[in-house]
Amino acid sequence: MQKDVIFFEEGSCLTASIQTDVDHHSARPIREKIDARLFQSKPRVLILDLSKVEFMDSSGLGLILGRAERAAALNSEVRLKGASPTVMKLIRLSGLERIHNLSVVR
Repeated sequence: MQKDVIFFEEGSCLTASIQTDVDHHSARPIREKIDARLFQSKPRVLILDLSKVEFMDSSGLGLILGRAERAAALNSEVRLKGASPTVMKLIRLSGLERIHNLSVVR
C-alpha cells in the first residue's frame, strides 16, 4: 500500500510530501496525518510538497487553507512546493496565494 503522505524534518522545517491526488475521499486522512505531525513537531515552516499531486478538487483547497490556519495558530508559515500547472491554476483561481502565512515556492 502506498503512503499518502511522507514526512521529512530538517531543523525547524517540516515537509509533508503528499503522494496522491487530493479529492473528497483522500483529503481527510491526509489532513489528520499532517495535523498530528504539525502539532507534534511545531515547526517554524510547514512545506506542503505537491509534486506528486496530479489532481486536486475543492477538498484539496480546503486541506491547504485549513493547514494554513492551523499553522498560524502555532506561529508557523506554510509554503506550497512543486504544484503542477493544473494545480497551480486552481490555487490561483481560489485566491489561496493571498493568505498571509502562505506562500508558493517555485
